[in-house]
Amino acid sequence: MKIVKVILSPEAEEVYKYLNSNSDSKTERMILKAVNQKIELIKANPHYGNPIAKNLIPIEYKKKYGGTNLEIISFVLDIIDHPTYDKKFGYEKC
Repeated sequence: MKIVKVILSPEAEEVYKYLNSNSDSKTERMILKAVNQKIELIKANPHYGNPIAKNLIPIEYKKKYGGTNLEIISFVLDIIDHPTYDKKFGYEKC
């Protein structure tokens, strides 16, 4: 079995470190637990998650990381809430 390493962007790493050192609230502990679970899922299956269509990759990520295809390697670029994710990726509320 291949070893899968999950790499966080500098911004995601900053949030992750904050959550690890300052998880005082129940919400912060829940977020940290969820992030850790997702990291383990990605390690177990690098294809975990939903592929993002190339035309939906935010320009911000294309410019910042040179990413034009987010399906090849699993990166954690951001740790954000669902409303922010939906807005960033152009999804509308149901």
